[in-house]
Amino acid sequence: MDALTVAQRYFDAWNRRDAASIVAAFASDGTYSDPTTGGPLSTEAIAGYVTGLWSAFPDLSFDIVSAGLAGSGVVAAQWVMRGTNRGPVLGLPPTGKCVELPGADFIRVCDGAIRSVDGYFDTKAFAEQLGLRAVVQPRAVGPFTFGTTAAARTGKRTRPGAFSITAIYPRSADEVEYVRETSKQIAIEMLEMPGFIGWSGLNFEEIMMTVTAWETPGHVRLFMRNGTHRAAVQRFFGDLGVAGAMTSVWVPERINTMIRCPECSRMMNYDRAEGLCACGARLPEPLPYW
Repeated sequence: MDALTVAQRYFDAWNRRDAASIVAAFASDGTYSDPTTGGPLSTEAIAGYVTGLWSAFPDLSFDIVSAGLAGSGVVAAQWVMRGTNRGPVLGLPPTGKCVELPGADFIRVCDGAIRSVDGYFDTKAFAEQLGLRAVVQPRAVGPFTFGTTAAARTGKRTRPGAFSITAIYPRSADEVEYVRETSKQIAIEMLEMPGFIGWSGLNFEEIMMTVTAWETPGHVRLFMRNGTHRAAVQRFFGDLGVAGAMTSVWVPERINTMIRCPECSRMMNYDRAEGLCACGARLPEPLPYW
């Protein structure tokens, strides 16, 4: 069977969602890779990969724009992937967005079987079509370290009376993933807790931090009884393996609430002005503090 026929049957199996036929198209030591796989996948892993992709995009399809020989037994194919994100992808919940993503595969065929598929597409365009924010930044520049952030906010206008700050120093990718997922679950549960105002998570190269705003220090003590948090603390003192951590509760000495007057554009201290601008206009309500 010539290489172009093998490649066409491979693409046909993708479009009819036939994982068994996709795997059968590969040689026993064949591999598949694209920008999201983290390296070549063996035939044992390919079926799981494709079914996961179909779960994320139930209506997934590939239109082959062109296909031709790029060398002995090598097929170069241009395609456009289309689908609607209905399931988790890249570890994130579905966005419901539609993607129309161009890409290319280089398929190496030997003795009627695929030895390798190397796929290429624009990961930034993929993320942006899903409605995700794609940011390219260095790990560090001089004394500055860059990372990622997340936030969960109630929108309350209550003045914070306490901040709990935690810093954890992970030593492996597994520890980073555990801390990230556990922190996300705890933040979701916080939204229903009394006294909770807002939460921010910060993830840098060597440290993961959370900063949480509460109405009073008493609400921090109440939070310590949360089951997910207590289980995470037990894991920290047990087999988690992180290098260390810092936990703390901070009480603010001063919080200035600054509001711009809609009439004269003057910036005013809302509390000192007792809600009135110097021009006599009533100031808007303070914005959420956290």
